[in-house]
Parts: sequence; structure tokens; C-alpha cells
Amino acid sequence: QVQLVESGGGLVQPGESLRLSCVYSGTIFATNWLAWHRQAPGKQREWIASISEDGRTQYKDDVAGRFTISWDNAKNSMYLQMNNLTPDDTAVYYCNTVPITLEWARGTQVTVSS
Repeated sequence: QVQLVESGGGLVQPGESLRLSCVYSGTIFATNWLAWHRQAPGKQREWIASISEDGRTQYKDDVAGRFTISWDNAKNSMYLQMNNLTPDDTAVYYCNTVPITLEWARGTQVTVSS
């Protein structure tokens, strides 16, 4: 069973940046797409970005231009570079396959506050 571990979250001020990492154990066979999701307090988990193994990307409108998703298959890792963060980006961030095939991990908390 492939496991996921997210990291890199923290407390930052508006306008600052963070880089999240998602490390997965084993080989993912079920799909050649990975994605980042987030769940803000009191809201449902939502998709924010996807990347294919050959580098194609998709972004939710409100993060496009600020967030960059990347995938290093050799390191079993996916990343999310988040720039110009706003309080609306405060959430727990999760990674998973597309479609979702793996058990959700603990995620990493991102808090944007002045």
C-alpha cells in the first residue's frame, strides 16, 4: 500500500511563500496524475492543482498564477510552491492521486495571518 506524507506547512504572513512537499512510498500504478487538495476550517476539501507524469498542469482559478505544482518521480516526491499567500489560503493541504486512490494522509497545516 502506497503511503503519502505531506510536509512544509507553517505560519506565514500575507504575501509570503511556502513550499509544500508530498513524499510517497512505493510505486503508484493506478494513475499518472497527482494532485494537491486543501480543506479550510469549516469547509469541504477541495482540489487545487494537478500534474501529470509528463508535466502537464491544471490549477484552480484562485491559485493559478500564484501556486506552482511539480513532480520529481525519481525522488517519489511532488511539490507545491505557493507564493503571495493570502488568509484565504489557510487550510490543511493534502496530496493524492487522480483519481483519488490512496488513503488520505494527515496533511500539512498552512496558516496565513498577520
